[in-house]
Amino acid sequence: MLATMVALAESAAAAVQRMYESESIDVDMKGPDDPVTSADRIANALLCEGLARAFPGCPVVAEESPPEQFGDYQHAPQVFFVDPVDGTRELVRRTGEFVVMIGCLQGERAAAGVIVAPVTGTTWAGSPEVGAVRRVARGPWEPIRVSSIAQLDCARVLVSRARPAGEHRMVAKRLGAAEITPMGSAGIKGVRVACGDAEAYVAPVQAGKRWDTCALDAIVGAAGGRVTDARGVPLAYRSSQLRNDRGLVAANAELHAEIVAKLQTE
Repeated sequence: MLATMVALAESAAAAVQRMYESESIDVDMKGPDDPVTSADRIANALLCEGLARAFPGCPVVAEESPPEQFGDYQHAPQVFFVDPVDGTRELVRRTGEFVVMIGCLQGERAAAGVIVAPVTGTTWAGSPEVGAVRRVARGPWEPIRVSSIAQLDCARVLVSRARPAGEHRMVAKRLGAAEITPMGSAGIKGVRVACGDAEAYVAPVQAGKRWDTCALDAIVGAAGGRVTDARGVPLAYRSSQLRNDRGLVAANAELHAEIVAKLQTE
């Protein structure tokens, strides 16, 4: 299953990158500061069609698909969550901070995830059976692991560039971390934690929707980290609510509980 997910995500990422390089990307707005592009739509179609062929009858909850296509995903034994372009604002701004993501839910658990960065050609993948791995330009796979830093005053914490500066200041004040760095794309922030390039990705209030988190949840978990909402509760992927409206903490195992506790202080 994970190999199929990798092949589909890399193929969709290649299509996105071709459009990105040619600058032939149309942009519409779904809402205020919520762009959707022709690259999102093309990647969405490629991924949904590919998953439907490979896993017939398995619901695919994808950002650019109409909700009626999800079917009764809440009760299916296996569900795919797809973000065809995570970081669409960054694609439009041409920062390069965007990825293609596929996550697989089995039971209540994010059981497998794949994230591909079209600009760098880097793929990250993870599952309990395989562990967490990374490769560049379809080269050899190498294992990745979260960091072992256990002191918050030494920690590097990532936050969303799209969130207000006041929220960043609140995170900095409560955590007392060594570095607070705003970045685009939840997926990129997640894989930086999985690779040990940062100790945590923290979103104290809101963290997009389930397709923004399922893949990174699986990869960070496979790399030895923990992913919950900002209160320390596992994400409820089978809830009727697709929005991650209780925030997110993706961190190494040593710091996760302390970060959650400090986010609850005033």
